[in-house]
Amino acid sequence: MKKINILLLLLLALAGCDQGREQADSTPPASPAQPVVALVMKSLANEFFSTMAEGAKQHHAAQRVPYKLIVNGIKNESDLAQQVALIDQMVAAGAGAIVIAPADSKALIPALARAHQAGAIIVNIDNKLDAGVLAQYGLKVPFVGPDNRAGARLVGNYLAGHLAQNDQVAILEGVPTAYNSQQRRAGFEDAANANGLDIVTVQSAFWEQTRAAEVTAGILVRFPQLKAILCANDSMALGAVSALRQVGRENDVQVVGFDNISAAQALIRTGAVLATADQHADQLAVYGIEYALDMLAQGGEPEDLTTSVDLVTMASL
Repeated sequence: MKKINILLLLLLALAGCDQGREQADSTPPASPAQPVVALVMKSLANEFFSTMAEGAKQHHAAQRVPYKLIVNGIKNESDLAQQVALIDQMVAAGAGAIVIAPADSKALIPALARAHQAGAIIVNIDNKLDAGVLAQYGLKVPFVGPDNRAGARLVGNYLAGHLAQNDQVAILEGVPTAYNSQQRRAGFEDAANANGLDIVTVQSAFWEQTRAAEVTAGILVRFPQLKAILCANDSMALGAVSALRQVGRENDVQVVGFDNISAAQALIRTGAVLATADQHADQLAVYGIEYALDMLAQGGEPEDLTTSVDLVTMASL
C-alpha cells in the first residue's frame, strides 16, 4: 500500500511539472530591447550638422517609435580617420543601425562594410556614397537626402538673373572627393553654362570658412572683373563675404551658398549673400533615422529616398 501511494505521488509530481512546462511555453516572450541607432555626422562645428543633431535629438525625445540614439560627429570635415573610428565604436556599442553623413564618398565604405558584416543596417544621408565602390563590397546602402545638383542649379539660375551674359564667376567647391560637393559644383556649372556666364576658376575650400576667405582673396587678385562666387556650402559663403569686405568689394560681387544656416540667413537679409539652398537640416537626420527604424522593423530591399531642397532668398525670408 505504501509503495502504491509513493508511486501515485511521483506520477502526480511529474504531471505537475509537465503542466508547468506547458504554461511556460505559452507565455509571450519578453519584448526585444530597443534598437540602438547611431547617427555619425561630419563636423559639429558646422551649424548645418549641429542643427541636424538637434533635430535627431528632438525626434528621439518624442519617441514615436522607441529607440536608443547615439549622436557623434568629427572635429573637422576632412577627418576621415576619426569618422572610421566612430563607425567601429558604434558597432562595438551594439548599434543595430548606423545613419551616416560620410566625410568622403569612397574612403568610409570599407568601415561601413565591416559594420554591415557585424549586422548593422546602414543608411546614408547628406553625402551620397560612391555606387561603384559600394558594388565592389557588395553593399546596397539607401541614400536618403536631396538632389544636390538640382538644388545648386536652382541657386545658380537665381544668381544668373542678377548678372549679365559673359560675367565672370568663380565656384568654391567642398571636399573634391565628396559626392555632394561634386553634385553641387555640377549644378552650379549647369546654371552658369545655361545662362552664358564665364566660369573663370573652380577651387576647393574644403567646406571651411577660413579656407574660403583665403581662397577668395587670391581669386579676387587674379580676376579683378569677377562678378560672383558660387559656394557649395554656407560656411564657405561666409568666408567669401569676409574676403570681399576686406577689400571693399562686398557691393559689386554677388555670393550664393548652400545649406541655409542662420548666419547665411542674416547675410541674405543685409544683401551680403544673394541666395542659398535649404535642404532642411533639422529633418535630414530624422528622415534617415525613420528609414533605419522601418528597416529594422520590417526589413525589405533598400531604396533611395529623395527629400526636398528649396531656394532661399531675401523675398522668401
